[in-house]
Amino acid sequence: MWLRRPSDYRTLLWAALMPAVALAQYLRPEWIAYLFPVGCYLALSAGVIAHNHNHCTTFKSRRLNRWFSLWLSLFYGYPTFAWIPTHNMNHHKYVNRPGDATITWRYRNTHDLFTAVTYFFVSSYWQSEPIKTFIRKAREGNRRLYREILFQYAVWGTAALATASFGVALHGWKRGLWVWACATLFPALFALWTIMLFNYEQHVHADPWSPHNHSRSWSGHLVNFFLFNNGLHAAHHENAGTHWSELREVHDRIKSRIDPRLVEKGLFWYFTKCYLLAPLFPRFGTQQIGTLLPENPASVSLSTADVPLAEAGQTAAIG
Repeated sequence: MWLRRPSDYRTLLWAALMPAVALAQYLRPEWIAYLFPVGCYLALSAGVIAHNHNHCTTFKSRRLNRWFSLWLSLFYGYPTFAWIPTHNMNHHKYVNRPGDATITWRYRNTHDLFTAVTYFFVSSYWQSEPIKTFIRKAREGNRRLYREILFQYAVWGTAALATASFGVALHGWKRGLWVWACATLFPALFALWTIMLFNYEQHVHADPWSPHNHSRSWSGHLVNFFLFNNGLHAAHHENAGTHWSELREVHDRIKSRIDPRLVEKGLFWYFTKCYLLAPLFPRFGTQQIGTLLPENPASVSLSTADVPLAEAGQTAAIG
């Protein structure tokens, strides 16, 4: 068996649907109105799967893992190596404490629609520093990793140009670029933005200093089916190397030790409470669990210097 776990046959099915849905929109633009939401969801799934793959590789073969990382980057919208410095080496180390590039309380500890919508831009800016540091260290001390990073950028950029050219060849400049944007560009942007939104929601008002209250989870079976159990976020942080298919068992073991306010059932009701009801009825909003440090996390320098590059070599992103 070439897969490490049989549950990843579903992962491969989702990965196969990604180009199928995109290609259908290129060939039949009149279907865009119906397939665009599906394409956005599948692009988001590419990000979720890339996250899972980066923690626990999908295949037994290093070569297959490498090519699967490249495949996912075509739909997720960015080379998957970036998960290593920003997520594996930074976020999992600091978990919303000062030093975390994705910290939710960098400038203010409020949970409102404006902060949630703009979090992508703040988080993207601060994540750029660990990425640049990681690339520089690879260039100076790990040429194999550096070549792989350049290769991922080359494949990602070439694929973007190729799909745009494909759209133009089929439909002309104006309509072709619009089809490309709907089938490829907008879903990728949606995936990048939503992945960061999920990170915000999973940690805002949680207690970064607690052994179990550091993350917000959604325990519903439907949301976790579509997100490959990534709603079970506390279980993931406490067992980062555990395969996504086994997180339900981990969650069941630790849920009694998590503050009930940090375990939600469904994602839709959670967003309804936070962004439709809470502005009128504050009791529906989230409350800070535990305390935060008084210092301004914006002043804390970010570095991955204390994490050896050999650790990154254990991830799927470099094959």
